[in-house]
Formats: sequence, structure tokens, C-alpha cells
Amino acid sequence: MNQIDLKGRTAVVTGGAKGIGYATAERLLASGAAVSLWDLDGARLVEAQAALAGKGEVEAEILDVTDPAALARATQATLARFGAIDVLVANAGVVGVMKTTWEHTLEDWERILRLDLTGVFLTCRAVIPQMLEQGYGRIVTVSSIAGLEGNANNSAYSAAKAGIIALTKSLGKELAKRGVIVNCVTPSGIETEMLAGITQEYFDAMMAKMPIGRLGTPEEAAALIAWLASEDCSFSTGAVFDLTGGRAVY
Repeated sequence: MNQIDLKGRTAVVTGGAKGIGYATAERLLASGAAVSLWDLDGARLVEAQAALAGKGEVEAEILDVTDPAALARATQATLARFGAIDVLVANAGVVGVMKTTWEHTLEDWERILRLDLTGVFLTCRAVIPQMLEQGYGRIVTVSSIAGLEGNANNSAYSAAKAGIIALTKSLGKELAKRGVIVNCVTPSGIETEMLAGITQEYFDAMMAKMPIGRLGTPEEAAALIAWLASEDCSFSTGAVFDLTGGRAVY
């Protein structure tokens, strides 16, 4: 494992109790950062914090990223504990529903956009003022190849992930001269629990589009995220980084 220097930095990872979020927290700890895990699943969060405790300084905040008041409390609690938030990895989200667009209910549509897009906006809004105050920050948003290509039978998720890409580009421009770098990663098939709910047909179609011929691992995603969270990432902002095994064509 290549060493990335995050010594003295504090990172927040939303959706940090499992999958890409957990692997990212583990990699950031290995790089010397203190980490605050923010997740809605209290039981998994306790397990994750316990498992990571021996790897570095880690705390946990149970919260819903769609709740502005909860985000404000978690931000203040993390600042009280660590004194700063230098890195935000906005990873929390859900996979959505497997339906054609016209079969989506309004409830389906609004729930997925709120969890997968509005939650990222609210989390960034909660944390950015403190980054501006200190004149330094790194934000990594987790989108999806679906945000670039659009997945059939998964339009709400695709629309939300496309929104994350646009939000990242807007933030990157707004913050470019203020010491805060904002970038996005777009995973395709990563071997996490999120794949458990998809059909075999959907899985086969996904794999057929990946030239590398295999799923990615959460650790591979975490390696890219950790570099984007570091001082070494200093000239790329508002950018979209591929995590698709060669699937992405732009």
C-alpha cells in the first residue's frame, strides 16, 4: 500500500459504517488522519467504530444526512472532539429502485433524490463554512457511472448521481481560490452490499460493460479517495475521477 500523508488531518466519512465508506475510513486512518464516521445505521456504526479503533483515532455520529439539524449537531460534535474538519467524504446513499421511469412513484423519486443528492448538498453545506474559516479543505463526493451514462430501470438513482457530478463542478468553481478542493469519483461495479439487491440480469449487463472483467474492491475505491483527500491533490478541482474498470468513455 502506498503511503498517503494525512497526519494531523481530520476527516468525516458519511456512510462510513460499511462498503466504500468503511474502506475509506480505514485507509484514511492508515494515512494518519483522525476520522469521524457519520451513518444512520447505529448498530453497524458501533461495529465499525470498534473494528477501526485499533487503527487510529475514530469517533462515530449517528445521523440522517437529510436532516439539517442532525448534520449541524454532528459538525459541532466533531469540531469539539478534533478541532477541525479538513476532509469530507460525502459517500452516504442508497441504490434506488429497479423500475422503469414511468413505474417510479413520486415517493420513490423524491426519497432517492433526497437521500442520494440532497443529502450530499446538506452535508457539504454543513461542513464548508468551517473549511473556509480555516482556509483549507478537501471534499470528495461519491457519485456513480450511472450519473454519467444513465442506467435503464434506475432513473431516480441515475438522476441523483448526475446531480452530484454537477454539484461537485459548481462547488469546485466556487471554492477554487479559497483553499478548498472538491472532486468526485464515479464507481461502477464495486464489491459491496449495495449489489445484493440487484437482479442477475442487471449484474450481467453491468459486467459486460467493464473491460477489466471483474468487480472493483472497496479498497481500490478508498485508495483513490484518499489521494483526493490529501494535499497532493492540489490542482484538480471540480473533476470527475473514473472508478469503472474501463467502462467510462468520457
